[in-house]
Amino acid sequence: MNSEFTKTKQVSIRAIIDENQRGNSLRRKIERFIPIGLMLIASLSILTTLGIIWTLLSETIEFFRRVPFLEFFTGTTLKPLSQNPEFGVLPLLMGTVTSSLIAMVVAAPIGLMAAIYLSEYASPKVRKIVKPLLELLAGVPTIVYGFFAFTFVTPLLREFIPSLQATNILSPGIVMGVMIIPMIASLSEDAMSSVPNAMREGAYGLGSTKLEVTRRVVIPAALSGIISSFVLGISRAIGETMIVTIASGSTKNFTFDVTQSMQTMTAYIVEVTGGDAATGSTVYYSLYAVAMTLFVFTLLMNLLARSVSKKFREEY
Repeated sequence: MNSEFTKTKQVSIRAIIDENQRGNSLRRKIERFIPIGLMLIASLSILTTLGIIWTLLSETIEFFRRVPFLEFFTGTTLKPLSQNPEFGVLPLLMGTVTSSLIAMVVAAPIGLMAAIYLSEYASPKVRKIVKPLLELLAGVPTIVYGFFAFTFVTPLLREFIPSLQATNILSPGIVMGVMIIPMIASLSEDAMSSVPNAMREGAYGLGSTKLEVTRRVVIPAALSGIISSFVLGISRAIGETMIVTIASGSTKNFTFDVTQSMQTMTAYIVEVTGGDAATGSTVYYSLYAVAMTLFVFTLLMNLLARSVSKKFREEY
């Protein structure tokens, strides 16, 4: 009787062991394929970037076979659809840089002040309410910002600047600044909040006021993150499309006058893709040349943000 019980017990234990081994074998196989799946997913973004670069580069090379490289980057006149077309990109670069600088003049001080308030002055309860409300601005569609700039900001500015044209670069620049305030405020606040409280308490122990602690301790310690937020904000402004398309017009002026209509690189891309350029024409290939210029411009800004972040990074 005992021997039969023992045999039955041994059989059941062996069955459990075999089942566990089969389960472990299946788990090992699954775990062996998990790194491969994760690598493929991680490689998707890299492959997408390489595909974009290949598309832009191949078409850009075809454009520069028709238009000299120096003419494109030094020309101050852009008339792609005239009988004697000219393809100077400087008017687009001027419009892009001008609108981005105006946006940063608006966004940098407001975003930084908002970050200082949220990090150093606001109570936890107020921070939980104000920060999400501020970040709601980032969820507004850019086409709404564009119509806001065209129908409200421009008429308002013309009350104070009579020479301001109906489409101009000043109005969309200001509205783009409002759009990127949440980005700068949120990233800067995160950088300030990461500063150890021991540094604040040490400064308070030496008799410093809250303003002095903020100005002389917190901001220098968080300078890496603050500068990175500024550079990323500029990159966001450079790549903006709908606001400048609606409110800045399509006049390809090479001018420093912010009251006049100017066109950015993104707005030009929208104009060309609207159907006026025949596939295979020089105008069509200019679309890719401008897009490649914009891609390189944005890439350089992101690399600058990384280098600045590494240079001023503080480790605690």
